[in-house]
Amino acid sequence: VQLQASGGGLVQAGGSLRLSCAASRIRFTIDNMGWYRQAPGKQRELVAAITSGGRTNYVDSVKGRFTISRDNAKNIWYLNMNSLKPEDSAVYYCNADAVGFGRKYDYWGQGTQVTVSS
Repeated sequence: VQLQASGGGLVQAGGSLRLSCAASRIRFTIDNMGWYRQAPGKQRELVAAITSGGRTNYVDSVKGRFTISRDNAKNIWYLNMNSLKPEDSAVYYCNADAVGFGRKYDYWGQGTQVTVSS
């Protein structure tokens, strides 16, 4: 099982980035897909999530600026980040869960750094 995140980088405040996460070698159908982030000295927090049916939820601080989407056929999901702020700087991790053989499996990507300069 492998989740490969990409798309992070350095951007000025007000700019945009698009993160991608590709899942491979997953035996079961992915249910929920999401993005978390962790800034230095802070706990990891859920930024955005999307269910298999397309329902989304966002942390309040990114509502109206970030959009999560998914391509079920390719097992890829995205996080479009607009109007970025310095406080969005963090390592972003993609996450997915799947159910098989009566249990839930939780998968994590390696993280991609997002740095927003003021």
